[in-house]
Amino acid sequence: MESHNILGVRVDDVTLDDAVALIEGWAHEKVSPARLIVTANPEYVMAARRNSSFRKLVNSAALVTPDGVGLIYAGRLLRQPFRSRVTGVALVHALAKRSAESDLSLFLLGAAEGVAEAAAESLRKQYPGVKIAGCFAGNAAPEGDSETLEKVHEAQPHVVLVAYGMLKQDYWAARNLTKSGAALSIGVGGVFDYISGRAQLAPLWVRRIGLEWLYRLVREPRRWRRILVAVPYFGAAVLLEAARQRLR
Repeated sequence: MESHNILGVRVDDVTLDDAVALIEGWAHEKVSPARLIVTANPEYVMAARRNSSFRKLVNSAALVTPDGVGLIYAGRLLRQPFRSRVTGVALVHALAKRSAESDLSLFLLGAAEGVAEAAAESLRKQYPGVKIAGCFAGNAAPEGDSETLEKVHEAQPHVVLVAYGMLKQDYWAARNLTKSGAALSIGVGGVFDYISGRAQLAPLWVRRIGLEWLYRLVREPRRWRRILVAVPYFGAAVLLEAARQRLR
């Protein structure tokens, strides 16, 4: 598996099929520590640049997929092109489809109360036979770990899909994944909101031109600080690094 260095953060050059095959293989392996999978975007990269412990966590993950379209453009500018984009939404749908055809089981953890259950119901309708081992909103903070671990232990899933948002979901996995009994976790951010219909994906033409961040900003103005800080700074940092590479 080839990896690229995007501003000091490792991002793997995988396709959706590659990722699903890796995850299915890992799901049946008992290794310690259990495997963490990150679906990265420009916000992840900028957070990792600011926070060395988070950067270490991401760079040590078993798999880091290029989720955000900004990473695809960055790869081209830095002469490290990615073969394709692997979003959290696409990955969850692909795993649900694979689960319906195999014994792969999924646990939906996080999001607001009732959202994981609604997402699970949507997946069951789309992929009859999908193995949803359990759902739980839980608490991303350490004080919620005990109750969440009990729920996951009881369900015995192969994969925990963690929807606590950037940093929280990854730190949850770092603290708890090996103790949970699951083989791996995937941080999926707001994916349950999209699958359940609580939130809308940007139209396809918006996604194709890479303006999902603007679409989300218009629909969720409360995110303005997070988006408007990360996206322009990421673009500027990539352009600066690309210029440095060419000068060298």
